[in-house]
Amino acid sequence: MLRKSFSSENPWRLGLLVVGLFGGTFLIASFLRTPNSNPLFCIGGGGGMGRPGSEEEGTTLQMEAIRHYATSAVVPQQSLGEVTVSFDVLKSTAPCNFLVFGLGHDSLMWAALNPRGRTLFLEEDPKWYQAVLKDAPALEADTVAYRTQLSEADELLHHYRSEPQCSPANSFLRGNSRCRLALNMLSDKVYDTEWDLIMIDAPRGYFPEAPGRMAAIYSAAVMARNRKGSGVTHVFLHDVDRKVEKTYAELFLCKRNLVKAVGRLWHFEILPSTNPNSDFC
Repeated sequence: MLRKSFSSENPWRLGLLVVGLFGGTFLIASFLRTPNSNPLFCIGGGGGMGRPGSEEEGTTLQMEAIRHYATSAVVPQQSLGEVTVSFDVLKSTAPCNFLVFGLGHDSLMWAALNPRGRTLFLEEDPKWYQAVLKDAPALEADTVAYRTQLSEADELLHHYRSEPQCSPANSFLRGNSRCRLALNMLSDKVYDTEWDLIMIDAPRGYFPEAPGRMAAIYSAAVMARNRKGSGVTHVFLHDVDRKVEKTYAELFLCKRNLVKAVGRLWHFEILPSTNPNSDFC
């Protein structure tokens, strides 16, 4: 997601399809929206725990996204089929609190598809963070200093099984310094928001010194299990063709929660835990 310029599909074809996705939905919503109708984008009003924006701000984001993807050969790395999985959930979920691990060429797209919800990006690289926000200053994003490296993936599984603060019965994130898989360094706004959608397409996990996605996957599972409100948490994990992503997904996100698999993307629906002593899976 982060450093690659385009997916394996023809970049111009995917770019045109992304623009069509925005443009068609935006035009239909503009002509058909009524005060009592359900919007096509995730722009439901009131009742959410996030930071809803005005309809004008949402429209501005949508227009910026259309202009960006219409004039750039740099398109999202995810294929159209993979993007559509999350897009379909965004259409039907309102209000939306959307947490995205990673800033990339698709960030403006995700924020524009959730114009009056809250979309927060978590980025590992301060320089990349500055570069992306320079071109898209309206995005809401934080930097994260991960405590893990991909080379530690196997060791961290042993740590999880032996550290009581990692167990499902004691799982928590804020202030959890003993469990190395717990993202305990995030801002309060992450912990204080119940996330309807969580996308894990970062941090980098393709060389030994990279942070890997072990902690992101574990922490997403904890957030979903500890959800206080009703309903499911939708978790999207990209790059499941890689061993670490697949192994950690099956251990913490659970095959029984897998509702869709398209390309290299898995979509999980996770209910809040009714039994705090139960295993993750």
